[in-house]
Amino acid sequence: MKHPPLRHSVIALAAVLLAGCTSLTPEQNLTDVQQLTEGRTAGTSVTLQRNKREIDDAVAELLKSPLTAESAVRIALLNNPGLHSALAQLDISDAQRVQAGRAPNPHVSIAEYAEGSKLEIERVLRFDVVGLLFLPWKAKWQGQQHELAKLQAAQQVIVLATDTRKAWINTVAAQQTVAYLGQVKEAAEAGAELARRMARVGNWSKLQQAREQVFLADAAAQLARAQQTLFSEREKLTRLMGLWGTQTQFTLAQRLPDLPPQAADMQDVEARALRERLDVRSAVAETGYVADSLGMIKTVGYLNGLTLAYKNANISDSAAGTNDIKHGWELELPLPIFDWGTARNARAQALYMQSATRVRDVAVKARSEAREAYHGWRTTYDLARHYRDEVVPLRKAISDEVLLRYNGMLASVWDLLGDMRQQVMSVNNAIEAQRDFWLADADLQLTLTGTSPGTLARPRSSGSSMATASQGH
Repeated sequence: MKHPPLRHSVIALAAVLLAGCTSLTPEQNLTDVQQLTEGRTAGTSVTLQRNKREIDDAVAELLKSPLTAESAVRIALLNNPGLHSALAQLDISDAQRVQAGRAPNPHVSIAEYAEGSKLEIERVLRFDVVGLLFLPWKAKWQGQQHELAKLQAAQQVIVLATDTRKAWINTVAAQQTVAYLGQVKEAAEAGAELARRMARVGNWSKLQQAREQVFLADAAAQLARAQQTLFSEREKLTRLMGLWGTQTQFTLAQRLPDLPPQAADMQDVEARALRERLDVRSAVAETGYVADSLGMIKTVGYLNGLTLAYKNANISDSAAGTNDIKHGWELELPLPIFDWGTARNARAQALYMQSATRVRDVAVKARSEAREAYHGWRTTYDLARHYRDEVVPLRKAISDEVLLRYNGMLASVWDLLGDMRQQVMSVNNAIEAQRDFWLADADLQLTLTGTSPGTLARPRSSGSSMATASQGH
């Protein structure tokens, strides 16, 4: 009886499997992440790139002008080493996806047995039946994992963009603060020098001179702290942008952006967060994938270890001058005597429950964070507008009146210096309120469209001990 040649069947099977093989798509990965992050990168549209020369050229061009928040975010998303590492991790996931679509290699074994004048040569071609049968499911599952990896990479892009925007806001605000505190220190130096001269000629008491000197000392300390804050914030921004060497000598915009004319009334922040946040989408997708895999895990568990082998043996007897050929099939299946798969199935069920619970957890956090972020955004907007429209104009009006009285010999130079200190401190508080609003705005955008911002920025208490010292003067 003639059997069909095995090699023809193997070749046909290999051709079918190879035809269904997927290929690596590194550029498509970038495109997909780009689409996921569109409209979510801190108000800046950025094209992700891998080419080092193109990145260097783009960064050099952006550094020619004073850095705005948009240009800082562009540089970070082009040049940040951590982001490139995350994109490389996405390529690893892509490689795993492609590998999962490849059929397991067959095993070939050759054995030789000798008995007297008899010689037997056995050849075995063994296939992993489970690997072949469930190849489509494995490819689908790994493809799902790759989609989750894209969502994770997109969240990292969004977080980097937001962190960079916030670092730019803090740096520019610190730069403005240093400038205004420098004016405070100059006024304090003038007052201390005048007090020293008046005390020397007996027209000023030791107590009054000491007050001026302590104000100068406090002003110098506050300026030193502000300069250190500026240095730290600038270095943080430098790290996020991935700059080094001469690139760190970049210049910044002189001031923060103006406040929006009106505060948007957002009534649907919770629904928007649930609809647009990528971490919510990732949690929901992961739960669906785990649910799809439950039945397959149970089935694979029963068939795990199933192999199919084709055997061919050539038996030759040199004494009898015979040469016999034997061939046939062998099916190997493990017997579920000791392990019935209960632990494996329990693990799969627990994984599903864990993913379902995570969806609820992410949804609860998203709702709460959206409410908190919007409340913080609205509060900081009202405070910043209050300083801009009420406090600063009133302080300027007071300063104008004091100057008129000084010119009319109705106010002393001490009144003039004290008022100038108060005015500068009010302007500095207005800068802090404006900074807090833009930080809250960055957190709000991240919370509604990206992922959890972690600890939301909160308005810092405006003013310092210098304000107290000025009021007590």
